[in-house]
Amino acid sequence: MMKDYLRKHPQVRTIRVAAADLNGQARGKRIPARFADKVVKDGTRFPFSVLNLDIWGEDIDDSPLVFEQGDQDGVLKPTERGFMPMPWLEAPTALLPIWMFRENGQPYEGDPRHALNAVVQRSKARGLTPVVAVELEFFLIDDSGKTLQVPPSPRSGKRRKAAETLSIRALDAFDTFFTDLYDACEAMDIPADTSTSETGLGQFEVNLMHCDDALRAADDAWLFKMLVKGLARRHGFAASFMAKPYAEYSGSGLHTHFSVLDADGDNIFDSGGPKGTAALRHAVAGCLNAMHDSTLIFAPHQNSYERLVPDKHAPTTICWGYENRTAAIRIPAGSPSARRIEHRVAGGDVNPYLMLAVILGAALDGIENEMEPPSPVTGNAYTVDGLSQIPSTWADAIDAFEQSTVLPRFLHKEIIRNLVQTKRQELHYIADLSEAERVELYLDTV
Repeated sequence: MMKDYLRKHPQVRTIRVAAADLNGQARGKRIPARFADKVVKDGTRFPFSVLNLDIWGEDIDDSPLVFEQGDQDGVLKPTERGFMPMPWLEAPTALLPIWMFRENGQPYEGDPRHALNAVVQRSKARGLTPVVAVELEFFLIDDSGKTLQVPPSPRSGKRRKAAETLSIRALDAFDTFFTDLYDACEAMDIPADTSTSETGLGQFEVNLMHCDDALRAADDAWLFKMLVKGLARRHGFAASFMAKPYAEYSGSGLHTHFSVLDADGDNIFDSGGPKGTAALRHAVAGCLNAMHDSTLIFAPHQNSYERLVPDKHAPTTICWGYENRTAAIRIPAGSPSARRIEHRVAGGDVNPYLMLAVILGAALDGIENEMEPPSPVTGNAYTVDGLSQIPSTWADAIDAFEQSTVLPRFLHKEIIRNLVQTKRQELHYIADLSEAERVELYLDTV
């Protein structure tokens, strides 16, 4: 029971209640622990517009949520996740994730977590259960000087001057940080699995285990990003999920692996062989069909488009392939019973709830309509002629998202409208910033 957590942890004197806004930022309140029971029972309140702020935390100009509707309050209720520790803070503190409802108890359609839940419930109505795992890449950065660089190793005091792909030495250099990170994941019940050193300067990846609860998988990714950034600051450096902090190195992705179980618990993508079933092809086709219009979800910020360039380990063409990491959709090899789809477009800077809502919603749309994909690509997808391209600019992605006839099949019009207004405002104001100011903006926020 949620109420039991604080009774078992009397050292916790304050709690945080927090929901994810459209940019994945945690918005909420600090509350003395002695009032926690009231929050658990009755929830808390803040304006609907708080989930629709821009990246600076400012109201959206001309948003109907603000003056037109009187800046009305929504009701924020605890999610099923309950209380958990916040190991990156000095004082013992508990976090209570919350999500937004209307006064009549109906979900607020502009809440990203509800957007994902709507897709999950639609799948459930068909007797289907998505099984999801995510791979999160991030950079450890010393941002104390005029230029970004890798933090000195706590062990040797030296800085790595180049990427060290799958280097044990690079992992060992920050062993204290990663040991604390895995201890914190255990305390927060985040299923962190393998960690590796990646291809960027000071870049690492942590995989989260497969989960047959897509909402929980998104929770885990959102909480993990919050944890990594907070814990790194305790260690004296920054951790960032921004898509491309260094122009000369590959950026950070957030790859999603998913399969789908039927009512009997069987993987509907498993054909007993390497190619997968018709349902797998339908799901791939749905993802490809929605990919152009949903790029704004996968690349939500100005910096995101610096990652989506050819030959930098991020997809730029709308295609799929078997065991092919140059394609946007990859079907990994392995046991047929574990046949799955890897969606490789999203950067580390995404909102995990919106990302999974779009991926799983598009896949379900493909399954429901029995869509067929084009032939899988072989070889280097960057050089294949005739493939449709992922939008290469932020402005083009905003236009495609707003004008889409595909996305309204699985995203509510409130989410679409609010996100478009948010991104148009950010696009306008970010033009006034220098490159250094943009990096400073994104480094800690995304």
